[in-house]
Amino acid sequence: MDSDLLSADAAVERRDEVVAAVREHAGELARSLARLDAGEYGRRSFRVGEGEWTVKYEDGGLDFLRFEGKAGLDVYVVSTKRDPEPEPLARAMEHYGGLVASFNEYVESMRGTLDAVSTAFPEPASTSDIVGERDRIVSEIRDVADRMAGELHRYDGGDYGSFASRVAGTRWELKYAEGRASYLRAGDVYLVGQYGPPSAPDVRQHAPDVPLFVEAYNDHVRELSESLATVEF
Repeated sequence: MDSDLLSADAAVERRDEVVAAVREHAGELARSLARLDAGEYGRRSFRVGEGEWTVKYEDGGLDFLRFEGKAGLDVYVVSTKRDPEPEPLARAMEHYGGLVASFNEYVESMRGTLDAVSTAFPEPASTSDIVGERDRIVSEIRDVADRMAGELHRYDGGDYGSFASRVAGTRWELKYAEGRASYLRAGDVYLVGQYGPPSAPDVRQHAPDVPLFVEAYNDHVRELSESLATVEF
C-alpha cells in the first residue's frame, strides 16, 4: 500500500490534445465532403493500406471519425460519445496521413467531372396563354358561383350556407358567405377558392360539368318554389 501511483494526467492531456487537433482537421474534411455530396447528412469510407477510415458528417460538420484496421483495431478517433484510449488512438493515428491522401485523391477525381456539361439550355415554352385561358374560365365559373351564392343567401336569409349535389358521379359543393361564393368544390378540386386558382388539367376536367351543377341548383330552386306553392292562407 506504500507504492506510489503513477499519474495518468500526462497521457490524458496528450490524448485530448491529439483528439482536439484531429477534430479540427477532420472537421474541415467533413465539411468539404458535405459540400461535395450536397447533403447535410452522410458518410464516406476511405481505404488505406492497413485499414479503412469512415467519416460521418451531420448538419454539415463532423459527427464521427472511425478507423478499422488489422488485428481487431477498431477505434472512434473522434466521437460525440467518448474519447478513445491512448494506445488505440496512437495506432490509428499512424494511418491518418493515409486518410488525408485518400481524401485528396477523391477530391482530385472530381475535378473536371462537369467540364463537358453544357449550360446552353433550350428556351422554356411560355405558359402565359394557357394561364390566361385558365383564368378566364375560372373567372366565369366564379361569376356564376357568386350569382348562385347571392340567390341562396337571399332565400336562406343567413350569412353563411352551402348547396351540394352529385354531378356525373362527383360530389359538388358551393359554400357561400354574405352573398358571395367562399368556394366551389368538385370532389377534392377547388374550382373557386381562397388559395389560388386550380390547375389547367383540373379546369379541363371539371369545367364541362359546371352547367350540370347549375342545373342541379335550378332544380333545387324549382323544388323550393313548388313547396311554397302548396302553402295556403
